Amino acid sequence: MNRVFNIPDTTTNKISYYHLACFLILLPFDFFYSQLVLVSFALHSLMHCTKERLKELFSLPVLLPVAIYFISVLTISYSIDKPEGFSIAGRQTAIFFMPVLFALNGLPLQQYKKKLLTVFALTCTGVIIYLYADAVHTILYFHMPFSSLMSTAFINHNFSLPVELHATYLSLYAAFSICIWIYYFLKQKVLLYRLLYALAIFILTAGLIQLSSRAVVIAFITIITIAVPVFLLRGKVRILFVVMALLIISCSFYFISNIDAFKTRYISELNNDLTKAAISDEILEPRITRWHLAAALIKKSPFAGYGTGSEKKLLKEQYFNNKLYISYLNEFNVHSEYLSFMLRTGIAGLLLYLVVLGYGFVQSVRKKDFLFFSFLLLVAMVSVSENILDVNKGVFFYSFFLSFFLMIGKKELLNKGNSDIK
Repeated sequence: MNRVFNIPDTTTNKISYYHLACFLILLPFDFFYSQLVLVSFALHSLMHCTKERLKELFSLPVLLPVAIYFISVLTISYSIDKPEGFSIAGRQTAIFFMPVLFALNGLPLQQYKKKLLTVFALTCTGVIIYLYADAVHTILYFHMPFSSLMSTAFINHNFSLPVELHATYLSLYAAFSICIWIYYFLKQKVLLYRLLYALAIFILTAGLIQLSSRAVVIAFITIITIAVPVFLLRGKVRILFVVMALLIISCSFYFISNIDAFKTRYISELNNDLTKAAISDEILEPRITRWHLAAALIKKSPFAGYGTGSEKKLLKEQYFNNKLYISYLNEFNVHSEYLSFMLRTGIAGLLLYLVVLGYGFVQSVRKKDFLFFSFLLLVAMVSVSENILDVNKGVFFYSFFLSFFLMIGKKELLNKGNSDIK
């Protein structure tokens, strides 16, 4: 632990490092504290900015992510709900500031990459432990059977409620933290550390199942069965790992299918969400129905969209006309980042989002960066069923780690170039 928080560097770099560490520690909690740290980090970075670093603002790792923010802001000009558009733009400001601040700040990110990722993974592991402790305390206090831990009262949003964080976003954090621990586990030679990493992986995996975010779980299974063997393993070990992973996944699926709450959440609700027609009185408005309504709107304005801020107002009208009253009253968005970009900014916005993700994937594969690839895969797959850039915690997660990994590569090239000159 001392190695993570005690760094030998200049005072300026120490302050930068502690800002980023604090940001990651506070990420699973109330966004006010994360914003406060981000503002402080911005002021610190601007105070110590140099002319040389200003040139980095015109590099692709900065311009591409920032362009997403600008196109969202520009389309507010023809939005039918400008106040909502400005509200969204306000929540998305981190998409603009993160790459800019990483470019202006002089912290050698590659040098502290492992430490910062460890801080994030430790925080998420601690949060999951706390949530299980809180659940057990509740069970004991109300004299409930321990089997109720696997009931609807303690899964999904009910499980993450004590930290007031949407289950999907906490699942994203937990899944990425598992990827970090897996990476360290496979690289570590000391048995004690491997056991500790294995314990953390077990705790977070249990939490991931408890949180029951189907999109994140599907993305995580893809990472385990494809990304881990391709990026981190070779030869017979790769084949053995895939076989073992598939066996564990099969056992987990059997476990889930034999517990009513998990079976309903993972299997029944997934099937219902992907069925266009209403299944029963309990499942009146499957998600795919909302997607079809959004697609009909997109066909009418595919190139320009309707402007940032228009999404909910347009969809509410469609919900009402098609008798989706639950969606109407709850003002549901489209629940797909890809469809959301099409609705708001048209083809240009969607293509830009895909270009940013594609650029990241190319960089991660070229550098054989398993963690960067895993992060992008989580974002890309969860974007199918969630508007992850509408909520502060989704925006912070996306903007921080995207800029973090992209700027690590950029600063590596700059440092190499400087050393060659010398």
